[in-house]
Amino acid sequence: MSVIEAPPFGPEVYCTGNFRRWKVRLPGQGGRGEAGHFYGFFAHRDEEHNQMKQDNKQIIRGLPRRVALMALDCVLITLSYLIAIMLRFDGVDAYQRIGVIHTMTPWMPYILLIYLLVFWFGGLYEILWEYAGMRDLARLTLLSGLATGIIMLVDLMLDGVLYRTVLVLGAVFNVAFVGGIRLFWRLVRSLALQAQNRKRDHRRGKHAVPLLIVGAGNAGAWAVNLCKNKNRSFGDPVVIVDDDLTKKNLRVQGVPVRGTISDIPELVRKYHIAEIVIAITSLKGERLSEVINLCNSTHCRVRMLSDPQSVDESGNPTSRGMGLRELNTADFLSRDEVQLNNAQISEYLHDKVVLVTGGGGSIGSELCRQIIRYRPRQLLIFDIYENCAYELEMELRNKYGRDLPIVTLIGSIRDKRRLDEVFETYHPSVVFHAAAHKHVPLMEVSPAEAVKNNVFGTKNLLTSAAEHDVERFVQLSTDKAVNPTNVMGCTKRICEMLIQTFAQNTTMKCMAVRFGNVLGSHGSVIPLFEEQIKQGGPVTITHPDIVRYFMTITEAAQLVLQAGALAKSGSIYVLDMGKPVRIMDLATRLIRFYGYEPNVDIDIKITGLRPGEKLYEELMLDSEQDKMIKTAHDKIFIAPPMKIDLAEFYSELQQLQQHVDKNDEGVVVQLQKIVHSYHPNRRLNKDHTVSAANGNTGILDKAEVAKALAETQNTPD
Repeated sequence: MSVIEAPPFGPEVYCTGNFRRWKVRLPGQGGRGEAGHFYGFFAHRDEEHNQMKQDNKQIIRGLPRRVALMALDCVLITLSYLIAIMLRFDGVDAYQRIGVIHTMTPWMPYILLIYLLVFWFGGLYEILWEYAGMRDLARLTLLSGLATGIIMLVDLMLDGVLYRTVLVLGAVFNVAFVGGIRLFWRLVRSLALQAQNRKRDHRRGKHAVPLLIVGAGNAGAWAVNLCKNKNRSFGDPVVIVDDDLTKKNLRVQGVPVRGTISDIPELVRKYHIAEIVIAITSLKGERLSEVINLCNSTHCRVRMLSDPQSVDESGNPTSRGMGLRELNTADFLSRDEVQLNNAQISEYLHDKVVLVTGGGGSIGSELCRQIIRYRPRQLLIFDIYENCAYELEMELRNKYGRDLPIVTLIGSIRDKRRLDEVFETYHPSVVFHAAAHKHVPLMEVSPAEAVKNNVFGTKNLLTSAAEHDVERFVQLSTDKAVNPTNVMGCTKRICEMLIQTFAQNTTMKCMAVRFGNVLGSHGSVIPLFEEQIKQGGPVTITHPDIVRYFMTITEAAQLVLQAGALAKSGSIYVLDMGKPVRIMDLATRLIRFYGYEPNVDIDIKITGLRPGEKLYEELMLDSEQDKMIKTAHDKIFIAPPMKIDLAEFYSELQQLQQHVDKNDEGVVVQLQKIVHSYHPNRRLNKDHTVSAANGNTGILDKAEVAKALAETQNTPD
């Protein structure tokens, strides 16, 4: 390795053997690990030179097209003014018209120069007319108007030699001719491409799949164009449906609108449709669920425009929506979109250091994705499981840039010293606490671990946060904390009590947010059902009458952020989860979603309630029912504060801590002393397994399952 000598006070530059790679070693630094590295001057210069050559090649390659368009525009502008003169002087003799032409002719080079300069600097020659839309035509109109205005101003300064009526008419014809010739070329290209695709498909023996498009608006037109001109493999649009009756029997790019959404089954049979594409950007909530169920009933493949909410101000899908995607479970359990007060949320997150515990988990990772949009000074992802936390960090950096201010920290909330170290190093001002053991049956087997993590881990975090001047602490709770029948729910109830005690005795704003099951989270029922369906069944349900509340991960995270903005310390915020869903209904809909028939293609098996499980969840205690307080957000309510004897509560916590060293029933008994509404549904067996103590745990026979299915089919979706 050759070294270039440098003064003792300067950097030492050396070559590693690769002539393109150079390194620098600062004075006082030794060893490879301590040296700062950079790609040196020569490599940087080569990169710049290569990039410049590439750019020049692209400019030269595109120059003939621009020159040709400018020459064509000169011809069209001249033709526009000639026609304008003919119309303006239509009632006079030919000699007078020829005289006007002679008057205008010396000015034409200047007129053409003004038009071409305005068009060039206005970006008209940068438009790819193959993808042009109304905005591009509007730009052409504005540029033509601007050029005409400049010409009139120059004419006025030169004593008004030109005819203003001719100039205005010429501008109108100019827009028509310049825009028309480009759109005509677009049409020719489109027809040629379609013919070419048809010939290719015919040679390969392929026939395009007949499609039905739901929606005759901007997104529907986009879907038709996507299938016809961009990607024939998506299929061939045959017919469109739309609930707007004024569009019936009209055509969208040649495809007829033949009925409303309710006519889908009939039109599928009539036109032999094999696939349905949902392309309505405004379709959300229960209505979207209804449309998906109707489409699935036809046994056609059903897809949607990918990310149909990605539309511009005019309602046209953006480039991110240029494709079709398969349906997912969040679609057919769709809820109305959450309306957020972004200014209120930004006020407490923008330019703040934010810590999310359990940041690599399902809800924690979504919180991080939402928080980063509000541009915090730094986002701390704290988790004990390194893989998910690392994957989230890479996802965020790939999306927002390598310099994104995020730090991934590995640690446990059980470790008070580690928590103190994090708070002393990074000084977070906002904490979202999502780290917890959440799996109900597993916590019944290991109650001591649930208490160590959920109760004393949360207490550690609250203590460290209060000692380090955290402004706001948001605890994620669960509907299982209400009248709990399981260890996990009971520990979460104690966490809510801890939140209120810290709110009363510290300056930190503490709050808990209580909500139900989250779609697609780790351990939730839907991924389990999907896996069972893919394996051919059976789909297992613990009880035919069991019901649960559901919301999407995104909705839950958004409402948690909104609740955090309300900032009433000591509050337990309860999210509006909508109507509870029967798990039997969910299973049958999911089976049909995959194109099967319940108990025909895929069996449904009732296994009995698991330990700690109950038939239905509640979002509020009986004592809270009539005392819920509305907030400024229509989906967030406040539960009334609990009366907690602080001395007694902490005395019982100390006793609980003495029991957690041994994983036995003593932990459960002590939990009952702290949470009086806790009625455990568990029985410890002789082989140290745990089963449900009550709640119709017996296996149901086929007749009972058939009866439950019949009730499901009679229940409107």
